[in-house]
Amino acid sequence: MFTQTFGLKSHPFEENISTEKAVHDKRFLHALGRLDYFAGHGQIALLTGSTGVGKTLLLSCFLETLPTHLYQPINPSISSVEPPAMLRMIASALGEKPSLGKDRLFRQIINKTQSSGRITLIIVDDAHLLSEATLIDLRLLISSCQKNNSAPIKLFLSGQSSLSKQLTHSSLADLLNRVNIRCSLPALNQKQSINYMNYRLKHAGGAASLFDEPAKALIHDHTGGIPRGINNLATTCLLHAASQGVKTIGQAQVIESANELRII
Repeated sequence: MFTQTFGLKSHPFEENISTEKAVHDKRFLHALGRLDYFAGHGQIALLTGSTGVGKTLLLSCFLETLPTHLYQPINPSISSVEPPAMLRMIASALGEKPSLGKDRLFRQIINKTQSSGRITLIIVDDAHLLSEATLIDLRLLISSCQKNNSAPIKLFLSGQSSLSKQLTHSSLADLLNRVNIRCSLPALNQKQSINYMNYRLKHAGGAASLFDEPAKALIHDHTGGIPRGINNLATTCLLHAASQGVKTIGQAQVIESANELRII
């Protein structure tokens, strides 16, 4: 494997990484500041960004800051669900056997969160896949807690940029009005992309010079600064370089790799 060829301790551009390997650049720190406020004072938070930009990693970093004796995060795994499936998944995540009927589900979830003595944080990743009816159910759950002075439930919606447009539909006006923390995670600019690559190489035991500067700039141009795209293209460059006996990756390897991945 190329890690041996280049004397690396680990794969520098692996996709799923621990939070300790996260690059806390300006955009990450800005978003974490917003989410820290949400944990203490907000009720519904909205995080949007393109696929592969780092939303899931940001969420993991945020969750690590929450004291476990004060917060109970639950993350229903979804693809595309219809109501009341979401409510049933929330009840199951809370350790309950879901009740029959929407009203009973509401009461069951509220009663369970009251008994926990902690703030329940409902995290919905890929929320852009949810139907309007499901989003309305989530809003009704939040408002029901307010009316009953129940233990607080916070809602964290994370999804692609289209989620923001979806929430502007008239049927979702009440939900949108309750979103008090909004955060968009942008792609990396060229300087941030280069710093990202340097950081990942260093963390893997490699040197930043393994990719020359024009190559790094070209990787940014081809990927638009999307971290997942950078990981894929940089990994392909390493594979090509290792097979060709190239010690320093330049623009030729980037172009060849980009063609292989059909980026250009």
